[in-house]
Amino acid sequence: MGTILDIPNGFTIFGQKIYFYGITSALSYLLGVLLTIQFAKKRGFKTENIVTLACYVIPLAIIGARIYYVLFSLDHYKNFVDIFKIWEGGLAFYGGLIGGALGVVLYCVIHKKNFLALADAITPALLASQALGRWGNFFNQEAYGNLITDPAWQWFPFAVYIEKNNLNEWHQATFFYESLWNFLSFIALTLMLYKINFKENGIIAASYLIFYGIGRAIIEGLRTDSLYLGTVRISQLLSGVFIVCGIGLILFLVLKNRKKKDVTEKIIEIIKSDL
Repeated sequence: MGTILDIPNGFTIFGQKIYFYGITSALSYLLGVLLTIQFAKKRGFKTENIVTLACYVIPLAIIGARIYYVLFSLDHYKNFVDIFKIWEGGLAFYGGLIGGALGVVLYCVIHKKNFLALADAITPALLASQALGRWGNFFNQEAYGNLITDPAWQWFPFAVYIEKNNLNEWHQATFFYESLWNFLSFIALTLMLYKINFKENGIIAASYLIFYGIGRAIIEGLRTDSLYLGTVRISQLLSGVFIVCGIGLILFLVLKNRKKKDVTEKIIEIIKSDL
């Protein structure tokens, strides 16, 4: 059998329990903001723009993550008050993404900023934030996959030992799979932003939808704690929507650019003919 990682889920200071999940989540938000500040310079935004944006996005992301989880887990709550006990767990990434996206839209409308330009700066940073944030699942012993009974595969990071709820079993470390996928996608989008240097706003954001959608759709199929709508895993359904929207946005931007070039060429022809 592989080595069992005996990792505590937190520590106590002056009688107050501090959970590693909360620390990891806070650090992931901070990392996302700091990287967005850096990437935003490529799209013409200033540091103060991103700091203000964070005041819109972070609260709405947390609210969205909670509402999403509650909507698809109503049978877990005995009374209305329990819904607000966020410290007891129960946040879903897709809900956070929807809430955060709403925050970006509100910011862009109120402050008159280009949504796609801002999305290009946010999405690579978001992937880095997600990669770090997934380690909160490690400390919380959640978001794991199928049972691993073969001792040859009972080792981390392929599998993780789960003691929570007295399981005492090895399961696929799906939280790590997604963390790694997000990190690799973060590198890819960062290279696209800096090396390929797309001038058209929206290409980076569209690529995020495709990259994350593919990874999440595959990994979600391995998890044992998915939220369902009937027999359909909600996250896989949304991942498919992400992929389709990402491809559609890229095609739209490519066609729009082609039309711009055609119009420019016609104008040049008209000018030449007049001369």
